[in-house]
Amino acid sequence: MESVTKAVKQLGDIESVKGDIEKNRVSVVGSVAPSKIVEAIQSTGRDAIIRGTGKQNSAAVSILESFAPGDKPAPVKGLARFVAISPSKALVDLTMTGVEKGTYYPGIRASGNLTDGALSTGKVLYKLPPITITEKNTEGCEKGCDDCGYKGSSFVQLPLKIADIVGRSFVISKDPEKTFINSLCGVVARSAGAWENDKYVCNCTGKTIWQERVDAHNRGITH
Repeated sequence: MESVTKAVKQLGDIESVKGDIEKNRVSVVGSVAPSKIVEAIQSTGRDAIIRGTGKQNSAAVSILESFAPGDKPAPVKGLARFVAISPSKALVDLTMTGVEKGTYYPGIRASGNLTDGALSTGKVLYKLPPITITEKNTEGCEKGCDDCGYKGSSFVQLPLKIADIVGRSFVISKDPEKTFINSLCGVVARSAGAWENDKYVCNCTGKTIWQERVDAHNRGITH
């Protein structure tokens, strides 16, 4: 546990790290992207699952998939987490993997209708700063070749309320306003606050959370 605490504290902007060896869990208080905390723990040779962030009813998540023709089942290429830090402000932790090199424009769209992928999500309500992807995705690819795509992340603050975005969609497009059939998108859904998710077995599949973790990893959700 000492190595985990040290790795997390090295991220900076960490107020406290408390480990519970018996329950195999770590509580972190700070203003660091949750994805970076997972990476820090993984750097010690362990794996990690985020069991909740923020207070009750203060967090949301969107799994970002490609609806491009031929992409069936839709591959997961991104994950966005939202954590409220005040009644009118939220932090957005965005990760993308297995995508093309280039500049992308993330944002919250008016509708959560994914019937036609990103094309049916409506106008932009909240814009995030553009993210430029240049780092090769080497995870799961022995050669680190272009076939594995590229990866990137961002961690920003937005003037939004979690309640206002739940049920809408999060879209990542190669244009600030327009969407395309291959734009990444996903519905924004509420997620558990810190330690609200105490399940060890998923009611939907009957699998343990670690089995679900493996399945998620195979679908491209790495954090």
